[in-house]
Amino acid sequence: MAPELIFKDGNAGEPLQLIASGSWTAAHAASLEEKIAAIKFEAPGSRRLDIDIAGIGELDTFGAWLLERLSRACIAHGYDARLVEVSGRFRGLLDEMHACSRDKPPLVKQNPILAKLEGLGVAATEFGQDLVRLIDLVGRLCSAIALTFRHPSRFRFASTIHHLDRAGWQALPIIFLITLLIGAIIAQQGIFHFRKFGAGDYAVDLIGILVLRELGVLIVAIMVAGRSGSSYTAELGSMKMREEIDALRTMGLDPVEVLMLPRIVALVCAMPILTFFGSMCALYGGGLVAWLYGGMSPPIYIARLKEVVTVTHFEVGMIKSPFMALVIGLVACSEGLQVAGSAESLGLKTTASVVKSIFLVIVMDGFFAIFFASIGM
Repeated sequence: MAPELIFKDGNAGEPLQLIASGSWTAAHAASLEEKIAAIKFEAPGSRRLDIDIAGIGELDTFGAWLLERLSRACIAHGYDARLVEVSGRFRGLLDEMHACSRDKPPLVKQNPILAKLEGLGVAATEFGQDLVRLIDLVGRLCSAIALTFRHPSRFRFASTIHHLDRAGWQALPIIFLITLLIGAIIAQQGIFHFRKFGAGDYAVDLIGILVLRELGVLIVAIMVAGRSGSSYTAELGSMKMREEIDALRTMGLDPVEVLMLPRIVALVCAMPILTFFGSMCALYGGGLVAWLYGGMSPPIYIARLKEVVTVTHFEVGMIKSPFMALVIGLVACSEGLQVAGSAESLGLKTTASVVKSIFLVIVMDGFFAIFFASIGM
């Protein structure tokens, strides 16, 4: 039934009337908007205005909001407006609309210094909570590993191989490309600046030591955090949103053992391999630039590398890689478990996973640098 809205002027002392009838639903939105816009209030007054809705046969949220908006418009023009003849089946919906956004929230002016201190306190609290969650996850992971050693058949070998393929083999092309470019850039900058002092050959020292000790493993770790870490967070987060993790617990399975252990083991195994190939590719990129840009033949470049690079430099980078992989895996899984039930939460936690992983990897690299320097490596 088509909606109607009729204005009826009463006698002196009697209330004015707006008689609404028909179907007040979203299907008649255009017609309803036109009828409401056609109402003309001659002058503000204090007369009572009754909005009679006894004739409304159908009402949805859109129609209820239009009635509430009409009522508020009448009040704004000075009329004592109210809904009358309200059917019991529409009462709850109209009450909800009536209570919606009636008052604007008061503007609270806060001291900017106190606001900064509050933000600092919130950040410190969140950091403490993240640390507690990470320690808890480490404990649960160690428990799952101990249980796996006692019952090797519980270990999900097929799942681990699958994630090893994704985090390792499939990551090789992008790792090759990035490390090749990084090695080439270091070589070009080293040759360009060392030539000013007649020491262009020392660019090989810079490439070899810097790539094997620091940049090789660091660049690979950052790439793994952005590629595999974000993937782990998104996968676990989407499973959390679909309540699949709760379903695993209901079936008596431990999500740490089923989902996280294969991923973290695969990442710890893949990271040293990626670091090795990435470092070799960076050295190759440096040698290519030293040959084409610096005029250093490949045999001389290799001979120079043999003079300055020792096994210790190689060991330093390789020792750091599994620890960085462990941190990336723990942070990625921890953030994935914190995803709430919205797509926005999934995006925020995925971003937080990558940022926190990269930050912790760089901090860990600094601590390793201090440690290896203190023991003479």
